[in-house]
Amino acid sequence: MLVLGIESTAHTLGVGIAKDQPPYILANERDTFVPKEGGMKPGDLLKHHAEVSGTILRRALEKANISINDINYIAVALGPGIGPALRVGATLARALSLKYNKKLVPVNHGIGHIEIGYLTTEAKDPLILYLSGGNTIITTFYKGRFRIFGETLDIALGNMMDVFVREVNLAPPYIINGKHAIDICSEKGSKLLKLPYVVKGQDMSFSGLLTAALRLVGKEKLEDICYSIREIAFDMLLEATERALALTSKKELMIVGGVAASVSLRKKLEELGKEWDVQIKIVPPEFAGDNGAMIAYAGMLAASKGVFIDVDKSYIRPRWRVDEVDIPWRN
Repeated sequence: MLVLGIESTAHTLGVGIAKDQPPYILANERDTFVPKEGGMKPGDLLKHHAEVSGTILRRALEKANISINDINYIAVALGPGIGPALRVGATLARALSLKYNKKLVPVNHGIGHIEIGYLTTEAKDPLILYLSGGNTIITTFYKGRFRIFGETLDIALGNMMDVFVREVNLAPPYIINGKHAIDICSEKGSKLLKLPYVVKGQDMSFSGLLTAALRLVGKEKLEDICYSIREIAFDMLLEATERALALTSKKELMIVGGVAASVSLRKKLEELGKEWDVQIKIVPPEFAGDNGAMIAYAGMLAASKGVFIDVDKSYIRPRWRVDEVDIPWRN
């Protein structure tokens, strides 16, 4: 089975190709929109994704050394995400499905992140941290679905860090030589400033932390503010994670999503693993951020269990939660 996957939920237009036997991932091509200034405007995302989609599709097919006729199914991330960006991927997927008579497979973006994590880390039964620009979730698989133990109550961890570095003119770009701008700034900081620390059970709130940190700009060294906001945010996450570990007694902790690439977070997680005797399994950097391969792979798993959708019913779902998705391929 060969499945072509299309990712366009946010800043990245990605096309991946997966098959149902090793090496599983045959192609993983993408192009990421980076604004010249400010944040991502939905209209700019739509224009970027529409302009590069054809090129990325051709590159993926060439990388896999196949033609579109060799593909069995078309998988597409229908949500969650930014509406205009989602529509580009959905439109491309529908067009390919109709033109080449290929069944369409609906994929939840978060499930894509989680399943590529299982594949690349070889985790068996982990507690999962799903950390990205738009999501901060603590989850695990139980009785047919991923159940959420904790999540952000407002903005996601990745979004909070992106907004801060943008507001203090450290970004864009947000990632420089593989490091987030807040990590680069934090390397020169050492003073831990007093900032809000909000954990409610296993849920977290980052908006107050962001607001308070921005109010310190001009009053404290920027490097110390970066250091403090990062350390406090990560400590909040670890406290909530510890509670979930205590509740579930899991012996594996799998981290997926773009924030999984953070070196500083990795160090904290390694210490947490030692303290709780838990194996820390982090998705490789090439699959941490948004990518088409994760959609293709999750689509392959779904297609193997007959999960398809009619083109005329393939609506985008900007607020589609991972705990709303049935997972028939996982026992």
